[in-house]
Amino acid sequence: MEKIKMVAPCIFGIEGIAADELRRMGCENVTAENGRVLFEGDANILARANINSRFSERILINMGEFTATDFTTLFDSVKALQWENYIGKEDAFPVTGYSINSALHSIPDCQSIIKKAVVERLKSKYGISWFNETGPEYKIKFSILKDKVTLMIDTSGEGLHKRGYRRSSNDAPLKETLAAALCDTARIFPDTALLDPFCGSGTILIEGAMMAAKIAPGLRRFFAAERFSAIPQTAWQQERMRAQDNILHNIEFTATGFDIDKSCVELTLANAAKAGVKNYVKATVRDIKDFTPPEGRCQIITNPPYGERLLDVQAAEALYKTMGQRFTRGSGQKYCIISPHDEFEKFFGDTADKRRKLYNGMIKCQAFLYFKNKEKF
Repeated sequence: MEKIKMVAPCIFGIEGIAADELRRMGCENVTAENGRVLFEGDANILARANINSRFSERILINMGEFTATDFTTLFDSVKALQWENYIGKEDAFPVTGYSINSALHSIPDCQSIIKKAVVERLKSKYGISWFNETGPEYKIKFSILKDKVTLMIDTSGEGLHKRGYRRSSNDAPLKETLAAALCDTARIFPDTALLDPFCGSGTILIEGAMMAAKIAPGLRRFFAAERFSAIPQTAWQQERMRAQDNILHNIEFTATGFDIDKSCVELTLANAAKAGVKNYVKATVRDIKDFTPPEGRCQIITNPPYGERLLDVQAAEALYKTMGQRFTRGSGQKYCIISPHDEFEKFFGDTADKRRKLYNGMIKCQAFLYFKNKEKF
């Protein structure tokens, strides 16, 4: 089978992390762009990326890219792509997408033209005039950015942040892919002591535990491409066995969560059990005012409530001051705090050693990293 060109959309700000992860998997020609990573590989790599990627939002087959400023060019360019390599006579192929800063700005019109072009291509290849679309679903996705069109087929189905352990959550959960990126940025190892004083539904703790134990995030779920005739079932079987063999057992990792809300603590423990990491995760009810970081080496990663999310801005600022008083720098404590507040450091009372720009949904944030032993200003 020829190399498959693929696209992995990801959260803005973590493209480099996602690209490094795909390189470690053995993906070829990996290139990070704004909000996505391009790469190539065979059917096993397609399955491996779906099962193992902690940071990608989904894995898409890149059918082709071209520039189009009118519907005739769009139709002809889409029709020229080899859709028959994947889509069969009975298969369903709905079309969705978006257009930003482009001449072709009408989404319904673009959907209609692309659908018609794919139909015409398949009609000419299969010699049939009607498609029942009762077979496996091949979701065609398009993006048009500054007149550059990308046509893709979704191989993931549900987004890759759907690990399967979080059936329910608290009021404002942190997306699993972003929680994993925070853990990667802060450096999680098999012997890390991880703490989250605002654990919520436990996402940071669970993602940290899965990362430390090398548990593939997609090991327990199904993917759309498992029904694709062009992707052999052996690829999925081999990659699941490979992921299973990579799991580390009996590691010294610990994840401890605290929350003022008892229901959040209960939810954290329930989600950890579903994720298969209950042996590593503990959680108890505790107010941030009573939090004291343990002596010795530990990693505190947290997503405190903030104005746009749960608290008004003044309450969030007061919370940051309390955090600054409780989060002491000592013998090995490190902190990674995500916040959208432009003056977080002012209220926290300490200048970060490093910052990383990220997006939590549509909210622009920064991850503030504290890892040096020094006195606060």
